[in-house]
Amino acid sequence: MKAYKYIQTPLGKYLLAENGKGITFLEHVALELDPRIEKEIAAGEMVEADTPLLLEGERQLQQYFNGERQEFELPLDAAGTPFQLKVWEALRQIPYGETRSYKEIAIAVENPKGVRAIGMANNRNPISIITPCHRVIGTNGKLVGYAGGLHLKEYLLNHETKVAIENATV
Repeated sequence: MKAYKYIQTPLGKYLLAENGKGITFLEHVALELDPRIEKEIAAGEMVEADTPLLLEGERQLQQYFNGERQEFELPLDAAGTPFQLKVWEALRQIPYGETRSYKEIAIAVENPKGVRAIGMANNRNPISIITPCHRVIGTNGKLVGYAGGLHLKEYLLNHETKVAIENATV
């Protein structure tokens, strides 16, 4: 059975979901649920619950927002194409507090001309923050493209930069 849980963060409410094998979804909940999740809930395929995995995910996210965690240790089970899965793995390789351009990710996944495809895969990332699509920026260094809104992307990048600097001076 798939399960989900709402989590309160400094950025507002997030929905975290799992399928018994791993985390499948983490997104900011603005005004309405993601249609993919809404459909599963309506069909009774997903229930609201405090499963051990969701509670651990919540704990690790709170640690992240408190500046106590830089890497997540959760099983992930995102649904995607082989290309998307490869891109999402490359995103998880971006060090905390750093950014990469879409072009750098394209090169990392051995598709140097696939910058747009990288952007689309980034946009389809179902597990935000844990798979840090917010760390991908334009080649010119500007913040571009974030499903939750650029203000969330900016907050996450500023948060990570601040924590990384504080940890470097300790």
